Amino acid sequence: MSALDDRPAAANFVRDLVIADCEQGTFGGRVQTRFPPEPNGYLHIGHAKAITVDFDLAAEFGGVCNLRFDDTNPDTEDASYVKAIVDDIGWLGYEVATPLYASDYFLQLVDWAVLLIRQGKAYVDEQDGETISEQRGGYGNPGTESPHRDRPIEENLDLFARMRAGELDEGAAVLRARIDMQHENMQMRDPVMYRIRARHHHRTGDGWKIYPTYDWAHGQSDAIEGITHSLCTLEFDGHRPLYDWYLDQLADAGVLPYEQPRQSEFARLELTHTVTSKRKLLQLISDGVVDGWDDPRMPTLRGLRRRGYPAESIRDFCRFIGVSRTNSRNEIELLESFVRTRLNAVAQRRMAVLRPLEVVIDNWPTDDSGVPLVEQVELINNPENADDGTRTAPFSGRFWIEQDDFKAEPPPKYYRLTPGREVRLRGAFFVTCVGLDTDADGNVERVHVTYDPETRGGNASDGRKVKSTMHWVSADHAVDVQVALYERLFSAEIPGEATGDVFDDLNPNSRELLEDCKAEPALGDATLGSVVQFERLGYFAHDLHAPLLFHRTVGLRDEWANIQKRKG
Repeated sequence: MSALDDRPAAANFVRDLVIADCEQGTFGGRVQTRFPPEPNGYLHIGHAKAITVDFDLAAEFGGVCNLRFDDTNPDTEDASYVKAIVDDIGWLGYEVATPLYASDYFLQLVDWAVLLIRQGKAYVDEQDGETISEQRGGYGNPGTESPHRDRPIEENLDLFARMRAGELDEGAAVLRARIDMQHENMQMRDPVMYRIRARHHHRTGDGWKIYPTYDWAHGQSDAIEGITHSLCTLEFDGHRPLYDWYLDQLADAGVLPYEQPRQSEFARLELTHTVTSKRKLLQLISDGVVDGWDDPRMPTLRGLRRRGYPAESIRDFCRFIGVSRTNSRNEIELLESFVRTRLNAVAQRRMAVLRPLEVVIDNWPTDDSGVPLVEQVELINNPENADDGTRTAPFSGRFWIEQDDFKAEPPPKYYRLTPGREVRLRGAFFVTCVGLDTDADGNVERVHVTYDPETRGGNASDGRKVKSTMHWVSADHAVDVQVALYERLFSAEIPGEATGDVFDDLNPNSRELLEDCKAEPALGDATLGSVVQFERLGYFAHDLHAPLLFHRTVGLRDEWANIQKRKG
């Protein structure tokens, strides 16, 4: 039984809302959600929760989830991010028929903005951004109305048309909603709807000189698409009154094509030892701490994929932690438990030696020419799945073991290979240490053993037992591989909690690259991107691009289970 079985899955209040809506006939029984990323970077583990929530709800209730790119900021967006996001969502296990774009609705958004101007609910403000910001006041302090707030409607229409035509310089004017400069919610103090940006857009080219703000584009895009449940993370809670205000004006005007959508907010996913801020992740790259967005230490979906995290594990984890309105931080060990559980069921077993020590069998037989004979031993591919069958691995008179599997002077309760001790080699024979070779400094260079030919397969005919079974790789048949070992990128559970700077908690030893590792021949046939279990060592992913480079996905020990035991 997995340690995960000891903890019930958390509740999902959003699902409860949808159930209630369906029972009451709200939205005519329709369920339509959307995932609206901005194409200015790569998706990370936090996005995975939002994707899972949005797509799962739509699927459960027979609805549709749109992938809509919130592409309203030409300064930072790029078509390459669009492609990467579509790819990542597909890898996560969700099908996207046809991506949608906020830029698809630019004409409609402008028409509706003109409607609000005509109703006296929007105006052009020619003040600079700093002045507008100062006039908004602060929490508990009233704002100051713009001197342009009561500008005549026709003048506003003319100025907005000139903004759109590119006749005004960037920063010369903005379009603001005319709501309430005394409102307790700062978002409602005459927010900006449009700003001048004479920039190239990755889809619309150079045709637009003005671009909508997130708050103006978001809710209206939801309405155009017929979204019923607009699900956001908690940082957008303060934006909901503005979301509703815009839609209320358009609903009152009778121009919405569907029922008015409803926004609900849930807690975002946060993990211990992890930072998901796009700005901070970019700094990790620019400072050379990591190699790029797909570095296996990164919390991006690209990084997790390259490290070998199964998409199924990420989805199951997101479902397990549930959906609530209370922010909390989940142990990264819990996510790793899901990864380990999945890989234990599906990963093929292979033998690899990361820090090799040579072992010679002194009594190994040779042919008439003195060449050591080669035996083929049978090994199980996956004890969790009999259908995976078996494989053979060559065994001869010289092989590699882990350096830690031999001690010339063993500490107490050390049961692996030592002078005079007999151990079992996985699937092969019993061997007994009879000597060792050292260098000038006394370091062990080579171990000598004898083998018992009556123990082929790893069992003694006389029934004697040994206390240790070790993995090995035939030295004459080994495949040379590189192995990257990973520790936490951030040493603190909550990076930056102690000093205010997350980079103070960077682990300088988060990666160790081993160049001279030895693996059984079967590992040389592993497909790029596949994950195998190195017996006794952990789960390792074959790099997506570099042959014979393996990344440690996760170890064999369930650290989350240990955490739960310590918590009582």
